[in-house]
Amino acid sequence: MVLDQTDKQLLHLLQKDSKQTNKALSNALGLSVTAVYERIKKLENNGIISSYVALIDKKKVEKSFVAFCHVKLSQHSQDYVMKFEREVRKLDEVLECYHISGDYDYLLKVLVTDMEAFREFMVKKLTKIDHIGSTHSMFMISEVKHTTAIAL
Repeated sequence: MVLDQTDKQLLHLLQKDSKQTNKALSNALGLSVTAVYERIKKLENNGIISSYVALIDKKKVEKSFVAFCHVKLSQHSQDYVMKFEREVRKLDEVLECYHISGDYDYLLKVLVTDMEAFREFMVKKLTKIDHIGSTHSMFMISEVKHTTAIAL
């Protein structure tokens, strides 16, 4: 699907606030409410809009300890990779997991309450997954930029 300028503007508005009414969006875009509705449906049906979520303030839910964990597997067979990925998907503390190039195989973004909870996560959950060769963790000092919006 090719996005025109109106689609891009609509996506920008929805990324800023997906709870806007179609009427508010139509006013901002200079389109009818029906046209906005149809564009949104087209974007959803084509998988460009995959879901709508609520962004939660980490501090207000006492989950502001952010760690980034590099994970190296002991072997790189398809079975080990698939098993690791399946197991890491089950860990609620892991917000993001990327298979990466370089010295380590995976990068995980982990969110917990504090250092003690992170240690508990590492000892009782992450390192219990078979075939992890090594890990390396870094901790967030401050959040300089955090966005979920994709510039179009």
